[in-house]
Amino acid sequence: MSTTTTSDTLPLDPSTLPGPETIATRTLTNGLRLLAWENFVSPAVYVTASFAVGSHDESPAQKGLNNLVAALLSRGTRHHDYDTINEMIESRSASLAFAGSVLSTSLSIKSLAEDMPDLLRLAAEMLREPTFPEDQFARIKDRVLTALREREHDPRSMASLAFYKLAYPETHAYHWPISGYIETVEPFTRADAEAFFATHYEPRDGIIVISGAMPAAEALDLLEEIFGDWENTPSRQRLPLPNKHPLPEHAVEHFTEVPGKAQSDFVLGVPALSANDTDYVPAQVANSILGVFGLMGRLGERVRDEKGLAYYAYSSLGRAKTPIKAPWIAIAGVAPENVTLAVETTLAEIRRMAEEPVPEEELTDNKLYLIGTLPLQLETNEGMAGTIKNMVYYDLGLDYLQRLPERIWQVEAADVQRVVQTYLAHGRHVLSVAGPRTASE
Repeated sequence: MSTTTTSDTLPLDPSTLPGPETIATRTLTNGLRLLAWENFVSPAVYVTASFAVGSHDESPAQKGLNNLVAALLSRGTRHHDYDTINEMIESRSASLAFAGSVLSTSLSIKSLAEDMPDLLRLAAEMLREPTFPEDQFARIKDRVLTALREREHDPRSMASLAFYKLAYPETHAYHWPISGYIETVEPFTRADAEAFFATHYEPRDGIIVISGAMPAAEALDLLEEIFGDWENTPSRQRLPLPNKHPLPEHAVEHFTEVPGKAQSDFVLGVPALSANDTDYVPAQVANSILGVFGLMGRLGERVRDEKGLAYYAYSSLGRAKTPIKAPWIAIAGVAPENVTLAVETTLAEIRRMAEEPVPEEELTDNKLYLIGTLPLQLETNEGMAGTIKNMVYYDLGLDYLQRLPERIWQVEAADVQRVVQTYLAHGRHVLSVAGPRTASE
């Protein structure tokens, strides 16, 4: 990227974005990283947190266990049963929820500033003293199993499931679905949930961000008061993050039959980049051109609008912590008889981006779009907190947002062409199709 720009030529002043000067931070002795952002436009406060436990920590026979544990954290503690917890949250018109993911378990809380201290203390109870009540365990487990059975009848879900299974090896956390499988979830007992929680839940490497109508120093003091004495599990040794992402020798295609459906869905892509790779920003611009900008970029224009092959068509560039490579994928929902042509058209658009420089006007439009969305992401406390958390979680640096507009603005047509050639157009992709079987299959 060789173009030289200054902040005067950028369509957005980077100094208006949050950075090290305006984000208050503190790291506790137990490893928790705390961050706070002041915003007194409204009396609301939003908290988002990430704790270093996820499906990555499960054995193959345990797949789906952390997803179950995370859902049960808010179902009862030593001091409050589920009904009392519900009343404490609903009476404040607040929300509090946990969700398991691959590498982490998240917490989100939304409330008025005056109610946030009580809700944070309640969340701390859930993280440290959950009781996993037998009736709630049975209820949540049944709900998960129902969702897994429904997944088997959803072409979009089944196409995605098979893609990750083929694109990432068995030793990789991304190979396995967060919610597990019916055969792994059915045997789970309450004792399994208790043992997994006792082994893996701790504050080390956790992140808590608070954004809203609370002075930053006061917010950090409150978080330290509530979470500062949370102790780590001395014997815990987390597996290292997976760093092997072998591409297939040639394109791999897989079909999953989902009978009785009128639509097929496909996912086509590869493991590509980590969020802080130097090529990630050029790839963001390329992805916007391919399947995001306007009504889903070139894929939307060509596959859906011009040829009428798809109900929807777009592309997505994931985010992942180093050294994990997140997927770069094209996704479409089509009539079963149109799958082959829709896939061919998608691949043709990817090849065109690799072979032909993107026109300057199209490139500029996409860069302006990406830069213009940055302030929109920060308009709410929820958006601000999530963005700050991501900067820490992905090791991007607290000045990342302030550097990002210029990095986007500097991307040239040659950069777009290069990243598509390097990561997407090499012909070693995975294609996963799910839907009803046709006469040609």
